[in-house]
Amino acid sequence: MRHFLIVLALVGSACGAGGSGSASDPSSGGAAPSAANERLELIAEAVDAWAKSESLEEARAFAETAANLVVGPGGLGYGDRDGNGVVAGDTEAGFLPGPNGQPAGVVLDTLGSAPCVERDVLGGSWEDPTNRWLILSQAIEEWAPRNNTFPSLPSHPMRVVGWATLTQSGTFEEAIEYSGHADLHVDISRNAMAEC
Repeated sequence: MRHFLIVLALVGSACGAGGSGSASDPSSGGAAPSAANERLELIAEAVDAWAKSESLEEARAFAETAANLVVGPGGLGYGDRDGNGVVAGDTEAGFLPGPNGQPAGVVLDTLGSAPCVERDVLGGSWEDPTNRWLILSQAIEEWAPRNNTFPSLPSHPMRVVGWATLTQSGTFEEAIEYSGHADLHVDISRNAMAEC
């Protein structure tokens, strides 16, 4: 539970300090480029705490934090995913664009569709964000232990949301296993953004 409170404090301070994309860069009209890296680090911290959880309740709370930080308000499953009365990972904008394209998301606000993020982080064009989130929703619905639909998702942060969503209905052992998958996708996103 201690990790959960730390992540909540980090998320709250990042939002207050512009970590959700509110700090402006005069040259781009968007958030400072470091905002995308800061958000990815918050997601990484949540995934790491998810992996180190000592109970299913903790694992679900940290998975909720990670997913909410990726999707943002109005995004796929945003909110109190684990039903404990707390919205972990509360933020003003997601890491990726909202389902209607607004807000544009921390990545697009800060880095645009730079080649360093296009392939692995954004996973292609977000001209039709509604369809992009529908693809994830369908992948989650169709997922089964013998039918892993997530490798077909073009965006690695979207895969984090997929594993976090499965954690909300899985066992403790599954939750820890799923955190390992999510961690892999965070690392791939980190490596892509390091090129920016």
